Amino acid sequence: MEIKPFRAFRFNRAVVGDVCRCIAPPYDVISPAQQTIIHKKSKYNIIRITKGKTTPSDNTRNNPYTRAAKYLNNWLKKGVLRQDKTDAIYAYTQDFELAGAKFSRISFIALARLEEFTPAGPVRPHEHTLNSQIIDRLNLKRATAADFGLVSMLYEDRKKTADKIIKSAAAQKPLLDCLDEQNVRHRLFAITDENDINATVQTIRKKICIIADGHHRYTTGLLYSRGTGNPAARFQMIAFTNICQDGLLVLATHRLVGSLGNFCVKKLIADLKRDFEVTHLPFDSPRTKLRAKQKMLALMKAGHKKDKNAFGIYAANSFYVAVLKNKRIMTSAAPDYSPAWRTLDVAVLHKLILEKLLSIGEKQLDSEGGIEYIKDMENAIDESTEKVDKGQKQIAFFVNPTKIRQIQMVADAGERMPQKSTYFHPKLYSGLTINKL
Repeated sequence: MEIKPFRAFRFNRAVVGDVCRCIAPPYDVISPAQQTIIHKKSKYNIIRITKGKTTPSDNTRNNPYTRAAKYLNNWLKKGVLRQDKTDAIYAYTQDFELAGAKFSRISFIALARLEEFTPAGPVRPHEHTLNSQIIDRLNLKRATAADFGLVSMLYEDRKKTADKIIKSAAAQKPLLDCLDEQNVRHRLFAITDENDINATVQTIRKKICIIADGHHRYTTGLLYSRGTGNPAARFQMIAFTNICQDGLLVLATHRLVGSLGNFCVKKLIADLKRDFEVTHLPFDSPRTKLRAKQKMLALMKAGHKKDKNAFGIYAANSFYVAVLKNKRIMTSAAPDYSPAWRTLDVAVLHKLILEKLLSIGEKQLDSEGGIEYIKDMENAIDESTEKVDKGQKQIAFFVNPTKIRQIQMVADAGERMPQKSTYFHPKLYSGLTINKL
């Protein structure tokens, strides 16, 4: 894949003060409540561009996209955003803790030539996209002609050439050093040495790259580049992460289901037993409920280590663990998909349980109608069971995280995983670097 350094626009500390109050999570993980909070952080926060508020009076001439363009133009005129004087590839480090363990994920940011999705091409998507989000991002890019958020791209380099360069750059004074609300430390450094830049460019030149996060942003870039005569639009701002590092974590995304007519837990469990080994974990007090949850998670983890498809289930005041008896069942359930796709936990869940037993089809899953997706962060299990207990949802399905090698195998087969198959933690923030076309 062809990459090159660039001169990013960045927030000017002399004008905005605390730059950390100007960056934000990617638009698609920001809830309405978070949107309001982030808007109040600073009148220069990037969210005013990436996820602007709507108003009842919005029209074709005054809407979040036209306002985003005004913000950008005003910030450029007033020096809120200032372009770096030297071409650089930017080193991006994220230090964080999860479940008591410390991690550091390292990436580098560069401009990359957009490549069409072809079987033999260097760029592979791994998840399906939603048209509504692509339209939203395309409207923003047409209005601003700029990249504010990062596409996250994975590549494999066991020699760790770029990783060594990133770690060397991280010994310098950072351009930015911020701690977010999840206690993730974000640091940005400039790599300007010509030899380091050339080594990084050569590292990626012949690599097969997989989009980890930002499918909608990458697809938007493709669509935008086809419709404009600007040659600069052929390149997009992308963060590259080597999969050969301990800091690359993939978390699970659980499913909460509601709005099911004539739903009966007993019938579902009975039906499950045809294809799954089902373990019932009942409880009768808060203390035994905690033990049942811990047992469920332990059984799921044990199955995961043995490459078994194991799910946790919560409904009607009981936990269950369901383990697929025979993987060959997926051959008949999904004959048009590759063996790699059929081994995915989410594929088994969607095909053999949601679709086959609960009559939830792909259209409902794509529209997220009746389905709520819960990221496996702290308290995710408890929050999910509470929603079922309160009657907000009828049943919760807990899944193990997708393995990196599964992502590679599915992408190599030219296929895409179901929506919300992966959750890469932590997210790459928007506003650290901006690419104006």
